[in-house]
Amino acid sequence: MRVIQYEEQGRLRAALVDSPERVTPIDIDGGVYALALQAIATGTSLARVIEARLETGSVDYQALVDEGRLRPPLTHPDPAHCLVTGTGLTHLGSADTRSAMHAKIEGASEAELTDSMRMFQMGVEGGKPGPGESGAQPEWFYKGDGRWVVAPEATLTSPAFAEDAGEEPELVGLYVNGSDGRPYRVGFAIGNEFSDHVTERHNYLWLAHSKLRQCSFGPELHIGELPEHLEGVSRITRAGEVRWEKSFLTGEANMSHSIANLERHHFKYAGFRAPGDVHVHFFGTATLSFADGIQVAPGDRYEIELPAFGRPLRNPLAQEEAAPEAETRPTAL
Repeated sequence: MRVIQYEEQGRLRAALVDSPERVTPIDIDGGVYALALQAIATGTSLARVIEARLETGSVDYQALVDEGRLRPPLTHPDPAHCLVTGTGLTHLGSADTRSAMHAKIEGASEAELTDSMRMFQMGVEGGKPGPGESGAQPEWFYKGDGRWVVAPEATLTSPAFAEDAGEEPELVGLYVNGSDGRPYRVGFAIGNEFSDHVTERHNYLWLAHSKLRQCSFGPELHIGELPEHLEGVSRITRAGEVRWEKSFLTGEANMSHSIANLERHHFKYAGFRAPGDVHVHFFGTATLSFADGIQVAPGDRYEIELPAFGRPLRNPLAQEEAAPEAETRPTAL
């Protein structure tokens, strides 16, 4: 089951994806967030709540795209109550990359290993614990709140001070906390984590800075079990021509951490279990155009396609102008 959100005369609507061409609206005010809260309150699966509220008739999917009416597939009525985060060094990458990584780890002394290599090694050795066990902690980072999320097909804007505007094709976990603070996974989506890899490369301690960027996910929310193996394509186009294209792998078969382990280490913090909050969590990637020396420019478009998740996630790139100094320097009170 896959679901989208869209705008209709100022109202947020949710709809079930019937095909690449048609979607069936769901009768509820508040979109997917309201559906999730009802499922939590009634102890019913989200799929059953959706099925019970399907309207008659359908809507043209492509028209929603063309008219710019698509919205992210899960939002909070107050964007400040949507926390966007992520974990890195979670994917094994291609067989060649994995072998090279292991060769470096096995052939190096502890003193020669970088912090990144140590983190990767910890995940390989302890990222998939057994039931009831606690596995290795992943790398974790903060990206922003719901105001930093850009809708599918909308423009991703790179800050004026950024040194890079690189895509990161990732699997995204979407969550809603119940009234008792217990987190519930609503489903998964395709995401473009969108980072500044040049800033990160200067000094790894600037990773936190490099992640403070907009992001996008969707357009479709995948409800139900996640396939072990997922293969997609990430591409960059310019004026309709493909500049770069590469396949990427995700799903637990291609990860050094289990989804459950990544979720546990995120929601173990009481502050992340505030009742009613939405969490958007990026699970990492092993495929970047930056690694192939690609430099993007305003007007380029990112396209991330994962067939199991329906329509691709597409966003054009823009560059913001520098903000006046008066807007960024605090004023003493």
